[in-house]
Amino acid sequence: MFLLALGAGIGVANVYYIQPALHLVQAAFGTDAYAVGWVPTLTQIGYALGMLLLAPLGDLMDRKRLILCKAGLLTLALIASALAPNLAFLALVGIVVGLLGSIGQDFVPVAAQLAPEAQRGRVVGTVTAGLLSGILLSRTLGGLVAQGLGWRAIYWIAAGLLLIVAAAVWHFLPRLPATAQGSYGQLLRSLATLWRQHRALRRAVSTQALLAASLGAFWSTLALMLAEQPFHLGAGVAGAFGLAGAAGALAAPLFGHLADRLGPRPAIWLGCLLVMLSFGGMRLFPGSLPLLIVGTVLFDLGVMAALVSHQTIVNGLDPSARSRLNGLLMTGAMFGVATGSWSGSWAWANYGWPGICTVGLTVSTGALARSFFPVITRRSS
Repeated sequence: MFLLALGAGIGVANVYYIQPALHLVQAAFGTDAYAVGWVPTLTQIGYALGMLLLAPLGDLMDRKRLILCKAGLLTLALIASALAPNLAFLALVGIVVGLLGSIGQDFVPVAAQLAPEAQRGRVVGTVTAGLLSGILLSRTLGGLVAQGLGWRAIYWIAAGLLLIVAAAVWHFLPRLPATAQGSYGQLLRSLATLWRQHRALRRAVSTQALLAASLGAFWSTLALMLAEQPFHLGAGVAGAFGLAGAAGALAAPLFGHLADRLGPRPAIWLGCLLVMLSFGGMRLFPGSLPLLIVGTVLFDLGVMAALVSHQTIVNGLDPSARSRLNGLLMTGAMFGVATGSWSGSWAWANYGWPGICTVGLTVSTGALARSFFPVITRRSS
């Protein structure tokens, strides 16, 4: 479990290292806030495409081999990012980094496959805690490194960390034979079949996508907001907010255990309410740094609670299609993050921090409504 959680965290972290250093990238290339916002947006789009097009390969080939291949190619993409001559090149390579950054999610189906049935929620929750900690702590590391060594240094460090994970996977992870047969084209076509067959999958994807949009809006603009009045804080502080979010991620195994005992829906509802409460509070008191920290903990906790619960749901639908099901869930979530990054950049440029909080409050309210909708439909029928 430790290796899987570590691999998930370091793998997915590559998608987020640059976010707290965006104002440094903006200054280095002499561009505006809207233009530099395309770097995290395109990276998130690449990540979503990776979940859709590459994650399903885990059902068709040995997952250990898949992880090692992705690690090698992602290392090259990170080096290219470190050498980026201009903003356009960095943004375009960001698509590749996001595409291959889906390696972090490849560890979740491995955990579900190796875990006993009665402990699957707890094990998946533990690995998801590693993944979410990687997302959040990557911002801390990215901010500190960027402030001390410049934004390019973080890409070199990321490449080194990824090679260490690849070596550990090669040495310790057992071979995991394919669970599906057929061609890659048939595998992709089966995604549509799975989507039509499982209403629980459709509900999980749409609800998580709405919640994930709040992540994109918040984290893609946090560094820009902290750099201005009334805070005037640098990349290191912006990255340190990842520690606040990681505190919430540590509760992932608890929500997995809750899903094992009571079912996942209560945790999903609680998660939606926490996100709504957090953005509502930050909207009412925009200049309060303590409330901003508390809000970061609570809304990351809410998104994480829903994600663990949704992963428990989809991993139990069809044991032979866990990579595809998890890929569909995370594709929806990452498109939500990408949409949130774009809408956050637009809201920041036009309405400032109140606009960001309004985006977060709107999407979390929509997520709560979506999570209740199937229940209302079922009762009315």
